[in-house]
Amino acid sequence: MQNILLFAVSSLIWGSTWLMITFQLGKVAPIVSVAYRFGLASLILLVFCFFTKRKFNYKKSDQLLILMQGLLLFGFNYWFTYLAIENITSALAAILSTSIVYFNVVFSRIFLGDPIKKEVLFGATLGVVGIILIFMPEIQLNEGQSEQAIQDTWKGISLLLIGSLFASLGNIVSAKAQRRKIPVIQTNALSMGYAAMLIALIAFITGAEFNFDTSFSYIGSLVYLALFGSVLAFGAFLTLLGRIGPDKAGYVTLVFPVIAMVLSTFFESYHWTSEGIIGLLLILLGNLIAMGKLNKLPLVNKVLSAKVAD
Repeated sequence: MQNILLFAVSSLIWGSTWLMITFQLGKVAPIVSVAYRFGLASLILLVFCFFTKRKFNYKKSDQLLILMQGLLLFGFNYWFTYLAIENITSALAAILSTSIVYFNVVFSRIFLGDPIKKEVLFGATLGVVGIILIFMPEIQLNEGQSEQAIQDTWKGISLLLIGSLFASLGNIVSAKAQRRKIPVIQTNALSMGYAAMLIALIAFITGAEFNFDTSFSYIGSLVYLALFGSVLAFGAFLTLLGRIGPDKAGYVTLVFPVIAMVLSTFFESYHWTSEGIIGLLLILLGNLIAMGKLNKLPLVNKVLSAKVAD
């Protein structure tokens, strides 16, 4: 039951963050907004750790893991994600981010020695197909589009895939840290702080302007992304990751685009189609299969028990 709660919290909050990120773009450079976000998130967690008297006694090797997690999962991942959403819609970005599921499966095998489970691959494949059906109008390039618009779309796709690659590597580092019994809250507090400092340093070196947008939409979205999107969602997700492994935990990324779609229905006038309904059903079915809940169904069992050709 606790795993389901952690899964739900991660999915619901992250499903809303894609819309919130759009309010961060404009006056402030994406890399600077990322530094602000995780600097604030780290501060919140450090204050929480202080009042709850949590200790930070770690070996140098543990600190290195925490630093790597911060740079990969919170730094580079979100820097490239923010840049991507400057070129493509948040809905398309949410779809493409599901590629982390496949990265997680491969990297878990390479770096953690975890077996590649057929039910995870089968379920994730159904989920990806479902998401593509839901957002088909968003990813189709119309003949009337300019060459520049097409180039911007491919640029956004490339940036988002790079961000997902960094996120997956960060997940692997987090899983390794948890196998060393390093507490999630303290790890996040330090790794988000490291990410904020390193990203701020890169921003300074590259000449980015450290300005600030005082509008309600920017400040409100910044607080939401730091407190809910970073502190609460990542705390829940990384705890879940330590419990069930990167491959199944990564399936959260196949659910939150659906949440993003529901929010789009209310705030961006998204219109449901028959393809969208079929896509949603495929996502739910794939989710249940990947979590090992439908493996006893005859059709599912037949697919999963089939021998993989050499």
